[in-house]
Amino acid sequence: MNQLEQLKQFTTVVADTGNFKQLAAFTPRDATTNPSLILKAVQQADYAPLLQETVARHPHEPLDSLVDHVLVRFGMEILKVVPGRVSTEVDARLSFDIAATVARARRLMSLYNDEGVSNDRVLIKLAATWEGIQAARILEHEGIHCNLTLLFSLCQAVACGDAGVRLISPFVGRIYDWYKKAAGAGWDEAAHHGANDPGVRSVSQIYTYYKKFDIGTEIMGASFRNLGQIRALAGCDLLTISPELLAQLQQTEEPLVRALSAEQSGQAPLHAITYNEASFRYALNDDAMATEKLSEGIRAFAVDAAKLDRLIVASKG
Repeated sequence: MNQLEQLKQFTTVVADTGNFKQLAAFTPRDATTNPSLILKAVQQADYAPLLQETVARHPHEPLDSLVDHVLVRFGMEILKVVPGRVSTEVDARLSFDIAATVARARRLMSLYNDEGVSNDRVLIKLAATWEGIQAARILEHEGIHCNLTLLFSLCQAVACGDAGVRLISPFVGRIYDWYKKAAGAGWDEAAHHGANDPGVRSVSQIYTYYKKFDIGTEIMGASFRNLGQIRALAGCDLLTISPELLAQLQQTEEPLVRALSAEQSGQAPLHAITYNEASFRYALNDDAMATEKLSEGIRAFAVDAAKLDRLIVASKG
């Protein structure tokens, strides 16, 4: 078996793309999207008609509603290819507004429901701010399952578990990027490879904590820069991987060894942690990497959301 087939034996593989025409080649169970991936897709000749057709069907809808129709249209196309779930993201500009996030998530799910898609095939993606996590708590109680993204720290993961979030997406590559940039010329790539990669260590810590305390939230490692990061997290509940790295796994035949297991994590000498709003905000603030990458991620997604807005307005003529 190639390494993609081996990985699928103990980890659910998810495709990280808005390019649904690529999906079939890798047979992932689920797929994830974000504003940047959707923006990239709608600017390609293969996908531009989807945006134009969707906008034409709803000529009198306000802009934010048109955006949601476009996101759901892409999600519907993805669900034709994957047997599992698609993750669709709420506008990052709402990341600090609980009520607005809940309202937008409800509308996205309602649009999916109108297309005959049940709640269990959709995950609503929210940034793992305090407000995003509390919005997810409300939505989960309503049967709308959430994927908390832009997650860089244990405190975010613990708060998500406490809120009963269905799934979290801790980012491996962006953590790696931060530490590499901070080290500058002193960075030793060989010393920070595989299990020693700072992004891999972060996800492994979260995995160990969740399994130790039997937290039901699914962990989906995300944002990979190389195959070494993926191999070092083999055994994680899910991994969402770009088509480029999926292709590399498919072309690699070497044996793949499981790196994470619930049984081993259950023996870890850990103590349970709880956070209220104040202690959560302090813990996040105390982690410079997590604070900076969360803020940076929200800003970047907001920029791409604004670009998507402009494309939609332009397509209306």
